[in-house]
Amino acid sequence: MLAMLFAAVGIDKAVLCPYWYSHWGTTVEERRRQWPGDEFVKQPGHCTRAVTIHAPAEAIWPWILQIGQDRGGFYSYTWLENLLLADMRNADRIFPEFQSRNVGDIVWMAPKHRYGGKAYMVVGQMVPYRAMVLVQRDDFDAVMRGERVHGGIWQFLLEPVDSNNTRLIMRGTVPDKTSIMYDLLFDPAHFVMERKMMLGIKERVEHQARQQL
Repeated sequence: MLAMLFAAVGIDKAVLCPYWYSHWGTTVEERRRQWPGDEFVKQPGHCTRAVTIHAPAEAIWPWILQIGQDRGGFYSYTWLENLLLADMRNADRIFPEFQSRNVGDIVWMAPKHRYGGKAYMVVGQMVPYRAMVLVQRDDFDAVMRGERVHGGIWQFLLEPVDSNNTRLIMRGTVPDKTSIMYDLLFDPAHFVMERKMMLGIKERVEHQARQQL
């Protein structure tokens, strides 16, 4: 989330993820595979991370649909998100009113009045129970025309293992330039936030499944 927030508000840094955390939890096949949204960018999958959730994709999908600062949050470290002025509240339940997402919808990462109203990404692709792909606001029109862009996508991917287990796979690509400062600071911070989000989704989904037994 952190890297995507910086990309969304126009900080021209990029992540090449040269470290172990670029592929945290993934298999070689998952890292090499073509996923929904990869077709939007020239060099997809700078970072691919995964975790197994003991639930079907249908039970995970509602938590992904309600992601957003003005909806269910991002299920990460609330205190750290709010240090970035995100005013985040991370939900512990599914909200029926937030169960609709369409291509072109805005996903806010901070309130509209923060960061000059630029802290958001746009839904570029939806594959129900399989993928939600977010793109940068400046790339959306190009993506809709079928053009490839230089980066700025965030992929939420679900891959069933069997009827009761699903892989939650996060893939991210951000703009082409990089810096030592980004590699040393922002990239690790994004990993910490995204890993917590993935584990937060896992915890919520599995807790809900236990309650339904």
